[in-house]
Amino acid sequence: MSDNSNTFTWIAVFAIIAAVVNGLGILIIFKNSKWAEKAKTYFMCFAAGVLISTPLMLALPQAIQKNFYAGFFALLGFLFMFFSNELIRRLTKKEVLAFGIVAAEGIGIHSFIDGIIYTVTFSISILTGFLAASGLVIHEFAEGIITYTLFLKGGVKKTTAMLYAFLVAGCTTPLGAFVAYPLVNRLNQSSLGLMLGFVAGVLIYISASHLLPEARGEEKKHSELAFLTGVGLSLFIVLSKLL
Repeated sequence: MSDNSNTFTWIAVFAIIAAVVNGLGILIIFKNSKWAEKAKTYFMCFAAGVLISTPLMLALPQAIQKNFYAGFFALLGFLFMFFSNELIRRLTKKEVLAFGIVAAEGIGIHSFIDGIIYTVTFSISILTGFLAASGLVIHEFAEGIITYTLFLKGGVKKTTAMLYAFLVAGCTTPLGAFVAYPLVNRLNQSSLGLMLGFVAGVLIYISASHLLPEARGEEKKHSELAFLTGVGLSLFIVLSKLL
């Protein structure tokens, strides 16, 4: 792992930006709910394009290069997200208040994992971390809106919902990054490859099974263009570094 202090700086910067963007999404829907609901779809589609490209082009190949079994851990990461989301989905069939609270708990866990992803990807390389973190930061805007809305559906007052949404969806990302850093920093390259494989599976799930279906369910005009823009940006950045 090269230049630990530089790596930690990048992790800290993106983790804090994620929290700020999340809070911005909450604030905007609080002030202007119509615009926020409309923009949310495009943010999710763009983020999905970045997050599906990064593991397939960069993170997973790098992980397998470090450890042959990283592909199995990618599958494990995908299945972990699949079953954890299924559990949350089943629990949220309860009454309205339970729906808001349990769904928010799921988002909190998800955001905590986002923070861990920042730490793992930046520990591999600045380029891998930058691409993964950029997609995750962009989707934080939509996640802030969603979390705030869930608390409102649960009967929480608007100002209280703002605070709860930021604590659950915003603050948990830097918390995950800072908790994971001293642990990931001790891993050798082979173990780091397995961890990156797991993260690649998580990223693929977030994009293909979480962001895209939810965004396409809104049927917004030009949402496909937002998705392809995310893919195109990732391609441009990766190829400009590799060629």
